[in-house]
Amino acid sequence: MAQIQAGQTIAVHVPATTANLGPGFDVLGMALSVFDTLVVHTVAEPGVVVMMTGEGADTLPTDETHLIAKTILERWAELGYEACGLRLEATNRIPHGRGMGSSAAAMVSALAAANALLPADAQEGLEEIFQASARWEGHPDNVAPAVFGGLTLSWVDGSGFGTLNGVLHESIVPVIAIPDVELSTHAARGLLPETVPHALAAANGGRVGLLIHALAHEPSALLLGTEDFLHQSFRAPAMAPSAALIAHLRSLGHAAVVSGAGPTVLVLCAGTEEAETVARTIAEHAANHRETSWRVQIPSVPQSGVRVEVL
Repeated sequence: MAQIQAGQTIAVHVPATTANLGPGFDVLGMALSVFDTLVVHTVAEPGVVVMMTGEGADTLPTDETHLIAKTILERWAELGYEACGLRLEATNRIPHGRGMGSSAAAMVSALAAANALLPADAQEGLEEIFQASARWEGHPDNVAPAVFGGLTLSWVDGSGFGTLNGVLHESIVPVIAIPDVELSTHAARGLLPETVPHALAAANGGRVGLLIHALAHEPSALLLGTEDFLHQSFRAPAMAPSAALIAHLRSLGHAAVVSGAGPTVLVLCAGTEEAETVARTIAEHAANHRETSWRVQIPSVPQSGVRVEVL
């Protein structure tokens, strides 16, 4: 069995992501310019040490059971390589349990790191990192924009996972409102029914088509295009403050949706002026509903995803 070479240092940068964008359940995703950074040192001494700052620094494990370390080691074993010691430095800026792709970012950063530390002739490209990440994560909607950036349209078929980058109109600006509470993706998925009526599925499909057109060509159609019939109403009881904020913003004509499984709220705005209006509206809403605190950010949409530097 080949040995991973000690003495290497790399840095991996991976963006946050938002999935679904309303009706595009398990299909649509978009990168956001909130980045986690992982520095990996391969060392001769055995064992794993993880040092963290930011999100999860006080709660996540600091040994080989940490998700990123565990995934790196498992990937090397899967490819037939014997691990050396690892020292990881994780700077976590993506909020955990908020529907912003923190687990997908961890998976992508781990697999990109594992790949970059292989011998040069064994390293694979972004497509293989995407496939491996989607297998580990179980679905591609968050890992696709984390790997490739931009707006992504993903699917699953008999040969594996697929994704394409969609066109995003230059005027579109995302606004995110991050609440001070968490919600696990597993819990949110548990609220969904096994089936929905044919009429709802048909209506949702129509909205997805309209949304893709609105994102690419006609931002004025974003409000109607983000109307969802498959998941948000079923999940609303688990994130009542988010549902109330979404309803308020939509009543004012803004294309607000749940980001991923929630409870972060995403608003797709047609320009910076609307984005600034939305940020003020959220602040005013929060002042009148003090049971929840909100962090409001106006990120950009990076057109590339995971990036590896050799240090």
